[in-house]
Amino acid sequence: MKLGLLVESEEGLDWERWRTTCSAAERLGFESVWISDHLASAWSPRRHGLEPWVALSVAVAETRRVRLGPLVSPSTFRQPAILARMAEALDSLSHGRFVIGLGLGWNADEHAQFGIPFPPLGERIRQLVNSIQALGDVHSPLLIGGSGPRSTLPIVARYADEWNLTTASVDMYLERSHQLGEICAELDRDPHEIKRSVAAGFLIGRTREELRSRSQRMKELVPPLATFETDAVAAAAQAMGWVTGTPSDIIATLKPLSAAGVDLAILGHYDLDDVAALDLIAADVMPALA
Repeated sequence: MKLGLLVESEEGLDWERWRTTCSAAERLGFESVWISDHLASAWSPRRHGLEPWVALSVAVAETRRVRLGPLVSPSTFRQPAILARMAEALDSLSHGRFVIGLGLGWNADEHAQFGIPFPPLGERIRQLVNSIQALGDVHSPLLIGGSGPRSTLPIVARYADEWNLTTASVDMYLERSHQLGEICAELDRDPHEIKRSVAAGFLIGRTREELRSRSQRMKELVPPLATFETDAVAAAAQAMGWVTGTPSDIIATLKPLSAAGVDLAILGHYDLDDVAALDLIAADVMPALA
């Protein structure tokens, strides 16, 4: 299993932290760097961030090895022809390192806030398929994010080179993977052609004191964790779907996913000033999963 990083564009991301994170990922051996695609923070109206496709352009130009992509761009945000032109430009600039991450979109309130139509599910499925078909001769791999067995998974089975599921649960992954396999069989497609990834936040500490210090910081950065006692934050984050604890704890969570067929674990990096956490992942977790 390889490891990637996910940065939330809408949670106060600025150019210095984005460049620092991409540089650290390149230096430390992470396979990829991904960026969310939202117009507003779900947690604080005071937070702002970078436009993700512009940020990806900078990252592609300033790195040489890591793969890069949105995780994921809602097909509701951009007209198919515009999306295709942007993807073509990044495909050319990256020399094969760009991944087109797309999804159906889910945040109705965000769409309403910015005056973007948020149609019913059936129409959003049609929009996503139209966006995929508009990509034409763009050579970058297509990643589809989501887990709906009647909405997203049929699109994954028909079109995707890669599939992403937001979970750290091996049981949930296996259930959805089995459903994807059944749909692939109906379409006469080999499900093993589709690379698999999961996305989950992370909270790590080599010692109890280190974990406690990072837990306190997460209380400040991630509002859903703010109400918990510091010593309870790791368990609360785990209940939210994160991987938490010592390097050994995180390895123990990720290894069953790897054994189940997950190729890439994309770790949500919320404290962008904490490059030491990335050093620890690279030194103590990455080699055990290689």
